[in-house]
Amino acid sequence: MKNILLVDDDRDVSQSLANLFDSDKFRFNFLEDGDRVTCYLAEHGDVDCIMLDVNLPTLSGLEVLKQIKQLNDNLPVIMISGFVSTENAIEAMREGAYEYLTKPFEIEKLVDTVNKACGYSQQQRNPFTPLKEEPHVGLADEIIGKSPEIVEIAKLIGQVSKTDAAVLIFGESGTGKELVARAIHRNSRRKDNAFLSVNCAALPETLLESELFGHEKGAFTGAYYKRVGKFEQADGGTLFLDEIGDMSMLTQSKLLRVLQEKRFERVGGNDSIKVDVRIIAATNKSLVQAMKEGSFRVDLFYRLKVVSIFIPSLRERRGDIPLLAEHFCQKFSKSLGVGQKEISKKAMALLSKYQWPGNVRELENNIHTAMVMSKNDALQPEDFPSLMEDSPKIDLDLNTLQNDYTETFKKIIDPIMPKLIANSPGQIYHFLESALEKAVLSACLKHFEGNQVKTSETLGISRNTLRDRIAKYNLY
Repeated sequence: MKNILLVDDDRDVSQSLANLFDSDKFRFNFLEDGDRVTCYLAEHGDVDCIMLDVNLPTLSGLEVLKQIKQLNDNLPVIMISGFVSTENAIEAMREGAYEYLTKPFEIEKLVDTVNKACGYSQQQRNPFTPLKEEPHVGLADEIIGKSPEIVEIAKLIGQVSKTDAAVLIFGESGTGKELVARAIHRNSRRKDNAFLSVNCAALPETLLESELFGHEKGAFTGAYYKRVGKFEQADGGTLFLDEIGDMSMLTQSKLLRVLQEKRFERVGGNDSIKVDVRIIAATNKSLVQAMKEGSFRVDLFYRLKVVSIFIPSLRERRGDIPLLAEHFCQKFSKSLGVGQKEISKKAMALLSKYQWPGNVRELENNIHTAMVMSKNDALQPEDFPSLMEDSPKIDLDLNTLQNDYTETFKKIIDPIMPKLIANSPGQIYHFLESALEKAVLSACLKHFEGNQVKTSETLGISRNTLRDRIAKYNLY
C-alpha cells in the first residue's frame, strides 16, 4: 500500500484526485493547510509521496516545499497548480520538487508520475532495491507563456540550474534560446558572476578564436595589444555560445580541449590559463546532420549535449501569442512613453493567425513598430500592414496531399499484394496499418532528431504510447 499525502484547500478537488487511483494500492490522507504538513510528517513516517498545491491559505506551497525538504530531502513532492506560472515552476524544481503539474491534469501522466514518485521513495529507503525505470524529473521558469511546451521548458530550466551540466538548446532563430540560457544562469549558483554571450556565426574563424580565448600582443597582424577573451572574463560564470553549428572544425577542437581540461592558452601565448566556466550552447541547425556531413565533431556534440532543450516555434504554440503580445505592449508603453495602449480583438486575431517565421523576435519587433506609429488608443489591424500584406500562408491542399500519398502507397502495395493475400488472408488491413504507423513514427522521430516529447505532441499521442510503439517497431 502506497501512502499519499494530498495538501489542497479544496477537499472536493482532493477527493476527485484520490478517486483516480486504485484504493487497494493507494491510501490518501488529506490536509487543507500547509502549516500542518511538517507536524504530520513528524508523526507519520510512512508517507511515500506528497501532492502539494501551490496556492494554500496560510503558507504558500513553495514555502511548505522548502520546509519538507529541510525535514526529509528524499521525500518526493509533486507540486500541483490551477494556473500556469513558469516562475513558480522553476522555483519549485530548483527547491527540489519531484514534478510540477498544472490543472487540468492529463490523468495518465498524473497516475504515472505518482507511481514513479512512490518508486523513487522506496528506492531511497532501500537503496539495494533496483528501480525498473529512472524517476522522471522536470522543471519550470519565468519565461512568458502557458503552453505545455513552455511549462516543460521552465521545469527543465529549474532542474538543470541546480547543476553545472553543459546544456545544448535547439530551436529556430528568434524563439528565445538566449533567454532560456540567461534563465538557467540566473537560477544557478553562478548567478552572481558573469553571463557572456558569443555569436559564433557573426565572426570569422580567426576573430572568433581571439574572442573566445584572447590573444597576446603581436600574435597576428593587427594584434597591437593583449586581449582577454570571453573564457577568462566568464571565469566562475556562464558562457553562452550561440549558433554553435557555425563554428569551424579548428575552433571546435580547441573548444573541446577547454571542456575536457578546463584550461587553454591565448592565441600566440604559451601560458596555460585555468578557468571554471559553464557552457550553454545553442543552434538553429541540425547538428546530427552536420556530424553526418563531417562539419561538426561527434565528441564535442556529446560534450555539449549533457542536457538538451528544444524550444518550439511560435506557430507551434499559438496559445502564447496573446500573452507575449500584451507583454510587449506593456513593455513599449513604458519605454517609449506613449501611454498605455491595448491590442484590439481584431488585431489580436491577426497576430494569432500569422505564421511568424521570425518567431518571438518578429512579434516583438512588430509590436514595437506598431506602438511607435499607431495613432489609436488600441492597436488595430492596420497598425500591422506587413502582416496583412505579406502574411506567409501554408499552401496545403489536404485532399491533393492525400491523393498523392494514396497513389504512392498504391505503387508500393500493388506488387506485394498477391503475397499478402496468399500468406495472411484476413490480416491485410492490420499489416498495412502497422506498416504505415511505423513509417509515420519513424519519419516524425527523424524530423525531431529523436525528441519524444515533440513527436508525441505532434502526433497527438501520450509519451507512454509513443514509448510502447518505439519498442514495438524497434525504432531506437
